Amino acid sequence: MFGASVRVWRDRLGISQEELAERAELHRTYISDVERGARNLTLESIERLAGALEVSVPSLLSYSRKPASGQSTAPWPGSELVDILFVEDRADDVELALQALKSAHITNRIHIVRDGAAALDFIFATGEYAHRRDNDRPQMILLDLSLPKIDGLEVLRRIKTDPRTRKIPVVVLTGSKRDQDIAASKRLGAEAYIVKPVDFRNLSVVVPQLSLHWALLAPNPAFTA
Repeated sequence: MFGASVRVWRDRLGISQEELAERAELHRTYISDVERGARNLTLESIERLAGALEVSVPSLLSYSRKPASGQSTAPWPGSELVDILFVEDRADDVELALQALKSAHITNRIHIVRDGAAALDFIFATGEYAHRRDNDRPQMILLDLSLPKIDGLEVLRRIKTDPRTRKIPVVVLTGSKRDQDIAASKRLGAEAYIVKPVDFRNLSVVVPQLSLHWALLAPNPAFTA
């Protein structure tokens, strides 16, 4: 579980095992062994890894749950991070989507912005969001295509052409099943699309496609930490 947590935080920073080893002043094979769960760690090594990954020790040591038999394990990111960025300018669509997320028992931290310019500022820590750390990026983006200031396709293009953000899963929200919008979204790299309004049914179809089992599952009270 600890190795999985290290790997997730390393992926969030977009760094290799070699770079993590250099930052933590540890050998690369040591990092590889840690991520494979094949190495016992000292408190000093844990502190070095947390510092190199730019997270607190409690965040690095925290996990979503202890799995039942046959289920996969997964780390739970630190509480200081936003899990889902929701880019939508219509208040009624925001409300419907939030209800759908709640119905799906998705309780991750969500930040809402109302236009494409604000979305890019949030993602890249510029403008009004310049105070954010550059690597504190969302784990998933729900992106409406029809947005003020900068349209959704342009936001998607900038996300997917920047090496810092291209791996963030983006689910496009579109008001119709127009082939050209869907085709353009896929061509630019969107992982999935939902025809609005977002409800429990169409959301539940999309989530399993995204390999987001650790990012988008609420803690189950049947498990103990």
